[in-house]
Amino acid sequence: MSRAEPQFDELYREVILDHYRRPRNAGTLEAPTHQAEGANPVCGDEIELHLAVEGDVICEMAFRGQGCSISQSSASMMTERVCGGTIDEARRVMRLFEAQLVDAAEPDPALGDLEALQGVAQFPVRVKCALLCWKVLREALNIDETEHARTSQGD
Repeated sequence: MSRAEPQFDELYREVILDHYRRPRNAGTLEAPTHQAEGANPVCGDEIELHLAVEGDVICEMAFRGQGCSISQSSASMMTERVCGGTIDEARRVMRLFEAQLVDAAEPDPALGDLEALQGVAQFPVRVKCALLCWKVLREALNIDETEHARTSQGD
């Protein structure tokens, strides 16, 4: 599939706008077991993330924030994709998503709607917008940056 095909660009644009206009899992959790927040001071994007984790399963997620359509859509798509899965699965999806944006890797089918953000890779300044919620998720789950770098190189 060539990303130059207009019908795919339009489809991806619609997916992003739909998540921006109607974010999934927006709000807060009453009793989160994990939470973190982050901001991109360059553009003003902000994300606060709440999680309810039981054992190693992410049972509930909610986010609130403000910012561009890319940061807010990415957060909505992220919560939809990783909620209900294990922490290890969240790590795996995080690596796949970052590879798609940072390393220009082909999107993995495991990403689901997150594939729509593939085009952001062409705009390095916007990559930070798309990755903000993932950075906050990493912090909330206490995923060490060095562990992340080490495991992503092994994939």
